[in-house]
Amino acid sequence: MDSATKNIKPIRVRALIYRWGFDHNFKEGLAARVERFIALLIISNLIALLVEHIPAIYEGNERLFHLFDIVSVAIFSIEYLARLYVAPEDPEFAGSAYPRLAYAKSPFALIDLAAILPFYLVAFFEVDLRVLRVLRLLRLFKLFRVLIPAIQEFRRLNRGRTLRQQVYALLNVTERSGKLQEYIDTFIVWWVVLSVSAVILESVQSVEAVLDVEFVVLDALAVMVFSIEYLLRVYSCVEDPRYQGAITGRYRYMKTPIAIIDYMAILPFYLEVLLHQVFDLRFLRIFRLMRLLKLTRYTEATGTLFKACKREWPVIAASTFIMLLMVVLTASLGFLFEHEAQPDKFENIPQSIYWAVVTLASVGYGDISPVTPVGRLMTVIMALVGIGIFAVPAAILSTAFNDQLHKDREAMHNQLYRYFEDGVLDEEEREAIYAEAKRLHITREEVDILIDRAKQEHEAATGGHLPLEMMSKQPEVAFEQFRQGVANLRQIVAVAQIANVDRLFSDEARATAGEREIWRALAAGATDSGQSANFEKKQ
Repeated sequence: MDSATKNIKPIRVRALIYRWGFDHNFKEGLAARVERFIALLIISNLIALLVEHIPAIYEGNERLFHLFDIVSVAIFSIEYLARLYVAPEDPEFAGSAYPRLAYAKSPFALIDLAAILPFYLVAFFEVDLRVLRVLRLLRLFKLFRVLIPAIQEFRRLNRGRTLRQQVYALLNVTERSGKLQEYIDTFIVWWVVLSVSAVILESVQSVEAVLDVEFVVLDALAVMVFSIEYLLRVYSCVEDPRYQGAITGRYRYMKTPIAIIDYMAILPFYLEVLLHQVFDLRFLRIFRLMRLLKLTRYTEATGTLFKACKREWPVIAASTFIMLLMVVLTASLGFLFEHEAQPDKFENIPQSIYWAVVTLASVGYGDISPVTPVGRLMTVIMALVGIGIFAVPAAILSTAFNDQLHKDREAMHNQLYRYFEDGVLDEEEREAIYAEAKRLHITREEVDILIDRAKQEHEAATGGHLPLEMMSKQPEVAFEQFRQGVANLRQIVAVAQIANVDRLFSDEARATAGEREIWRALAAGATDSGQSANFEKKQ
C-alpha cells in the first residue's frame, strides 16, 4: 500500500502543476498569467539589452544589469524545467513513448533552451561578452510561444473573410478578434508609453546630449507604428455599420475624436520633417505628448467617463458658463477696486483674470493679492462663492460617472438574463459576460454569484420547464432538460417506498407499460445502490 501511494503521489503533483500552470483549458488556472508574465519579462530583457549599449546609463550600474540577467535566466530555467517535468500531462506529448524527449525536441522547447543556454555557456567556455549579448536576443523568440497560438486562433476565426474584415478584427474587439487583438493593443500601448517617456527624458539636457540619436530613431519608429495603425484603421473602418461608404464613411470616421487624436499623434513629426527648412518647428515636439491621449482608446474607464460627459453635457455646459461669468465678474471687480492701488498688478481686466481664477479656485498663490479694504472684502466673498461654483462640475462628473457605471452594470445583468432565456448558459455566453464584467471592474466571484442568481430566478419563473418549441430547435437544451428530468425521477425513487409503489405500477389501469419499464429500471438502480434504504434509515 505504501509503494502504491508513493507511485501515485508524484503523478498527482505533476498533474496539479500542469493544470494550474500550463493548461489553458482550465479557466481557473494561471496559464494565461504565467505567459503574460514571461512575455513582460522578455520585453524587459530586450529593453535592458538596448540600454546596456548606452554608456551613460550602463556604466556604474553593471551589477544591477547583471543581477537582472541572473534573475531572468533563473525564471526562464524554472519555466523550462517545469514544462519538461509536466510534459507527460500535456495532450500534445502524452501519446509519445517518451513524452519528455518529444517535448525537448519540439520547436517551442528548443526556443526556451536557446533563451537560457548562452548564460550557462559562460560557466564552461570562454565566450566573448559581445557575442553573449547578441545571443541573448534569442530570448525574443520566446514570444512566439504566445503569438503562434494566437495567430492560429485568429486564422481559424477569420477563415474565408476578406483582408479588410481581418484588419478590422485585428484592431477592434469583435467576436472574431481572439487573443491576437489583445496583443496588438498591448503592443500599441507599450509604444505610446515608450515614446512619451522619451519625450519627457528629452527635455533633460544631460540625457538629451547623450541619447540624441537614440531619441530620434525611437521617435521615427514610434511614428511609423502609429502611422501604420492610423492608416489601417481608416482602411477598415467601413466594416463598422456607423461608417459605411468608401469615402463618406471614412470621412465620418476621420472626424471622430479618437481618430483626430491618432492623427495628431503623428502630425508634428511629418510637419517638422517636411517644413523644417522653411520654418523652425521644433516647438511642435512638445505636442508629441498628445500621444498619451491614445491610451483613452485602450482604457474602458475613459469610455465610461465620455458617456457620462455626453449624457450630462447640458448641465456641465451650464455650470461652465456660470464659472466663466464668475471669473469675468471677479476680474472686473478686482480691477475696479485695486487698479489705483496696484496699477502694475491690476493693469487691466484681462490681466486680472489670472488673479480671479486663482482666487475662485481657492489656490491663492499670493503673488497677487488685494491691499485695499474693499478689495479684500470682495476677495473673501468671491472666494467663498468660488468654493461652491468650482466644485459643481466635479460633483456632476462624479455623479454622472457612477450613474453610467451603474447603467452599464444593469445592462450586463439584463444581458445575462437574456442568455438564460433558453435555460442554458453556454461557454461563449459565459466568456462574454466575464469580459463585460472585467470592463466594469466586477470580479469573477461576483459574476458567478450573479449567474447562480439568474439561474435560480429563471427556474423559479419557468418551474424548471422550457417550451417544447425551444427544445426542438436546440438539442443541447433538450439534452440538459432530459438529464434534469431523470435526476428528479431518481430523487422520487430514492424517497419512495419501492414495494408499495411497485404494486401501484402493476395495475395496468393506472400505468402504461412504458411507465412501468421506466419505474422498474430506476427502482432496480436505487435498490442496487441502496439509496432507498439509506433514506429510510435517515428518516
